[in-house]
Amino acid sequence: MSEAFNSVLKFEYVQRRTFTTRTEARLKIDTWITGFCNPRRLPSMCGYRSPIDYERDHQADPTVELAA
Repeated sequence: MSEAFNSVLKFEYVQRRTFTTRTEARLKIDTWITGFCNPRRLPSMCGYRSPIDYERDHQADPTVELAA
């Protein structure tokens, strides 16, 4: 699961940008994860729901299968 996430992060975000410092990279990557990836990105393994929606649904109904 973490390898898939890292692959998406590198392909969709890191390789398309140039960062001037490590601090800038960390801040922008954190913003991407919390602002786009978790609330809006719709991965197929989550039934095309955002990770936040998927987790919320799972907490509401624990009988729903986990994605991984």
